[in-house]
Amino acid sequence: MVEPAHRLSISAQCRLLSISRSSYYYAPVPETDETLALMTVIDETFMECPWYGSRQMARHLRRAGHEVGRRRARRLMAKMGLSPIYQRPRTSDPHPQHRIYPYLLRKLAIERPNHVWCADVTYIPMRRGFLYLVAIMDWATRKVLAWRLSNTMDAGFCVAALEEALARFGRPEIFNTDQGSQFTSFAFTSVLRDADGRISMDGRGRWMDNVFIERLWRSLKYECVYLHAFETGSELKAGLGRWITYYNTQRPHSGLAGRTPVEAYWRIGQSDHGGHAPHDLMIKQAA
Repeated sequence: MVEPAHRLSISAQCRLLSISRSSYYYAPVPETDETLALMTVIDETFMECPWYGSRQMARHLRRAGHEVGRRRARRLMAKMGLSPIYQRPRTSDPHPQHRIYPYLLRKLAIERPNHVWCADVTYIPMRRGFLYLVAIMDWATRKVLAWRLSNTMDAGFCVAALEEALARFGRPEIFNTDQGSQFTSFAFTSVLRDADGRISMDGRGRWMDNVFIERLWRSLKYECVYLHAFETGSELKAGLGRWITYYNTQRPHSGLAGRTPVEAYWRIGQSDHGGHAPHDLMIKQAA
């Protein structure tokens, strides 16, 4: 997103995107094979016990035969973007350029496509590394509208996924996320404001506010990522693409009366809009 040849300096571009100048120049240092294996164990453990903080995680790992202290467990969990579900005291103020928006979904009946979208980021292990995955989901139908992979936690790949979802499916009435820095950044929220979408953000530590996308991560990891142990980023991207297509078009959901997300997105939309279902605008334009 930062363009070296732009008329604005790199420092000015970084300020507008709410990222530090140092992060633009930062080159990630690869973790050792031993650490990558440990991070996979942490990820699998956290899927089963999302209330584990660094202290409990370190105890669990030591009982499993890994010599890990709390400090190392905390560092790796932070690198993976893992935060326990319990409420924690607020220890720092948000960045002054990162506005926190109110939560808009309390007692809201969400029963139609494009009423509420949500997004989240998760850690994806590979055989010799890891990447981060963001997905944009339609809340009512569980349909994955767009997704992107990245080797950093900067906002750019989240913005790219959001722009694709907006280009293909129009805009949601409300867009809900947690308070992660990618979603509170000016780069992300400005795209939503320009699309006239209302922005909603979960309370701190309230993972249940985004429960459907948390369930997506669980299914994706157990049914795809952990089974295949992808070697490279290109293999991972292809594998995720196949699984997400399967999830959207073939995997029935009990919460959708046995329909797939794609079937629910079209059928619910048709019943709620007088016979006019939501459209994939890219397909419509190509027709």
